Amino acid sequence: MTDNPRTRKVADRIHQVVATMLDTRIKDPRLGFVTVTDVRVTGDLQHATVFYTVLGENADRESSAAALESARGLIRSEVGRQVGIRLTPSIEFVPDALPDTAAHMEQALREAAARDAELARRRAGAAYAGEPDPYRRPVQESAPQESVPTADEPPQD
Repeated sequence: MTDNPRTRKVADRIHQVVATMLDTRIKDPRLGFVTVTDVRVTGDLQHATVFYTVLGENADRESSAAALESARGLIRSEVGRQVGIRLTPSIEFVPDALPDTAAHMEQALREAAARDAELARRRAGAAYAGEPDPYRRPVQESAPQESVPTADEPPQD
């Protein structure tokens, strides 16, 4: 979909019409709790893709998909009547992958939190493998050292 303002307005209007149709006019018993999440329209306004989600199990999703497919003609005619453009776009219903992606992300976050908790538990009882201060410091001796003559100083007798 392009960022054409007319295309966006038509997509928004189709979204409203389809959501209203599913709520009030489509009385198919196979239709579950369907939510229209997005509508994308091609730049030439010839094809509209309606993304939807269904609350429930896989069987509910499949029966809702069949109900939407059987009601596609009625929905398209109502879209053509209410949108008011010269050619009515063909409509395709596509299940939205957003809930599946969100569930996958939640599962990944739960696993990461469990690993972090396990690491924190292991770290609580851990001790250093070597000395507590691993850096070498100069040794402080109490006895004075003999000075070694350098190349700039003459030797003392």
